[in-house]
Amino acid sequence: MRTALITVGVGCLPAADLLRTVPGSREATWVSWLILAFSLAGLLLHRRLPPVSVAVTQGGCLAWTLYGHVGELLNLPAMLSLYSVAVTGSRRRTLRIAAVTSLLAVTAAVLSGRQEGRPVPSPLLEMAVPLAPLLLGEVIRGRRELAAAQAARRLREERILLARELHDVLAHTVSAMTVQASVALEALDRRPELAREALGQVGASGREAMRELRATVALLRENPAAPPTVPAPRLADLPGLLAHLPGTLRITLENAAGPPLPQAVELAAYRIVQEALTNVVKHSAARHATVRLAAVDGDLAVTVDDEGPAAAAPGPAGFGLLGMRERATALGGTLSYGPLPSGGFRVSARLPAYEGGAA
Repeated sequence: MRTALITVGVGCLPAADLLRTVPGSREATWVSWLILAFSLAGLLLHRRLPPVSVAVTQGGCLAWTLYGHVGELLNLPAMLSLYSVAVTGSRRRTLRIAAVTSLLAVTAAVLSGRQEGRPVPSPLLEMAVPLAPLLLGEVIRGRRELAAAQAARRLREERILLARELHDVLAHTVSAMTVQASVALEALDRRPELAREALGQVGASGREAMRELRATVALLRENPAAPPTVPAPRLADLPGLLAHLPGTLRITLENAAGPPLPQAVELAAYRIVQEALTNVVKHSAARHATVRLAAVDGDLAVTVDDEGPAAAAPGPAGFGLLGMRERATALGGTLSYGPLPSGGFRVSARLPAYEGGAA
């Protein structure tokens, strides 16, 4: 119905052009009205079959020229079809159609000008008639494709953010709970007090996981312009993080980061330490790890070392290292990791944090 209404509306304009007397133009005859009907029939296909619509309406446009009609509105059906074929197609198709229609328009203008008593159309003007709607269609299609690409990129970034936040929240606490549950199971018969303590840590880790999950969900659901209702973890919360790790892993925290830093920097540093220690629990048999925070040349340096060795049966590879690198890169920082000569493993990050260098 919409296509039919557009066709009728567009058809009224060239019909009005045929009815009025244009100096130098041939008077309308039954052939003129037949050409108009032919063009409008082609225009009906501009949504379903744009190339066919272009062929039919462009044929009508050439017929106007060869029959001796002059009028700017007579080309409207062809121009709308050309716009549709450009806005719904590809650049390659648009270029092919532009070359063919321009050549035909110029040829028709030259042939018409050779006939005695006929108006002489300008070849350049006739060539511009098909190019203008094609160019407009290309611009509109390009903007739509750009908007779609930007929307897809935003969606991809949001999915990565969601995956990283959920991984950081769950991987750490679930890994700690798994180790603590294993300790409780082994000590249940011989050392019930140790099993009770381990199970207590499992419960505490579960409550901590729920708290962070609520904070993460609240952060994702909030209006970005509104202040957060749940505070994000900061470096001052690291002692609480370490307290929920298995008791078999002793951790030394050396915090020389200085005064409070921007929230984004502290959150990234907290998550990097959290994930690095999670990897120690999952992939290492180390009994001791060291976390160092220091201001170095305007950056916050974060280093997590474990003494090794690697676990005999390390857990499956995950996305922790990738998530840490993404967090560091998002702030303009760097992250490196690898084995130590002593047999342990090191994760090191540099996050821009201090204005004018370290104090």
